[in-house]
Amino acid sequence: MKLLFVHDRLGAQAGAESNLRHTAAELQRRGHMVALAHGPGTGQGEADWRLLFAERYDLSAGDPVGTIGTALEMFRPDLVYLHNPPGLAVVEALAEVALPVVRMVHDHQLFCLRGCKYPAWSRRPCARALSPFCVFPCGGFVRRAASGDRSLEWASYAAKKRELELHREFYRLVVASEYMRAELRRNGFAPEQIEIHAPVPPPAVAAAPLPVFGPRNLIVYAGQIARGKGVDVLLESLAMVRWPFECVILGDGHHRAHCEELSRRLGLADRVRFLGYVPQAELAHYYREATLALVSSVWPEPFGAAGLEAMRCGLPVVAFDVGGISEWLLDGVNGLLVPWMNRTGFALGVEMLLADKALARRLGARGRVLAGERFDFDRYVSGLEALFARATAPDSEVLA
Repeated sequence: MKLLFVHDRLGAQAGAESNLRHTAAELQRRGHMVALAHGPGTGQGEADWRLLFAERYDLSAGDPVGTIGTALEMFRPDLVYLHNPPGLAVVEALAEVALPVVRMVHDHQLFCLRGCKYPAWSRRPCARALSPFCVFPCGGFVRRAASGDRSLEWASYAAKKRELELHREFYRLVVASEYMRAELRRNGFAPEQIEIHAPVPPPAVAAAPLPVFGPRNLIVYAGQIARGKGVDVLLESLAMVRWPFECVILGDGHHRAHCEELSRRLGLADRVRFLGYVPQAELAHYYREATLALVSSVWPEPFGAAGLEAMRCGLPVVAFDVGGISEWLLDGVNGLLVPWMNRTGFALGVEMLLADKALARRLGARGRVLAGERFDFDRYVSGLEALFARATAPDSEVLA
């Protein structure tokens, strides 16, 4: 099968990019041909992407619709696998092609003007469908620019409604959790158009050695440093921890400078290190040396694959109970779930696992088993293969 991936980035950045690259690599290993139509590069891990996708079509070169047409004409795919779309014009073009289009909905961008499902002033998760409320009082028509700097950009409610309607033309929408399925249903999608295929770590991560749970008391956060990821809340929680610890923050993002300054103000500079982007192959080293992992997201996390990666490596996870996290993190079984924004509870959870290494080891071991039983990489890719086979079958109904 020939599969055209479409995404708004080229290179490593966050969970969406990790999922896309590992999925494409495994599908290619299984004999499928893959190509990529992409937006601008991230500056991280681009060489791996260029090696994986021998055929690439740059949508940032000036005429994205024309470039999509060229990709369809030159590569002649059997199916388009759309990840984060590089603009409304590309979605409109794909809705008109006589090919099945499957969309992987990684986050809330499809049905939220701000893209994060919380208002700027509170970060309290929003439970509304796309509506005029998103314009006022939410103020979602002004959001952080896609460039990631401090600039702002306008978001059009009419354009977002148009994008949502165009997605009804696609063959299927893939999500990672029941929580995200419910969000799509809230926005009017039929249950039969939505499938759950939870992204899981590749075998290299799953086969990592068990953590040592040593006296170093290492705590790991791996992910973007964005406001919704709650690294500032994580730091405020760690400032309450009375037990000795060392914490590494692995990742980058627009909130990093603020969080580094906050860490200094809280007196954590000697215990918390910001190490920036770390290639996924190196994450296992930090997990092996650690006692626990943190998922501090305060936005409604669509799934939280970073926590699942830590769990597969045998680490217990402490996280806020928000979005789809409770679908893989079971309180007292493979980690600790803390009520949303409860800094005291978060700190107590960290202290409990640092003080009781036997408990941390038991929770980590249970998590590794649970991850192997419920979240298997081969089964995940096989599920996508089955979906693509149904979409391209001669009797399949292509909605476009």
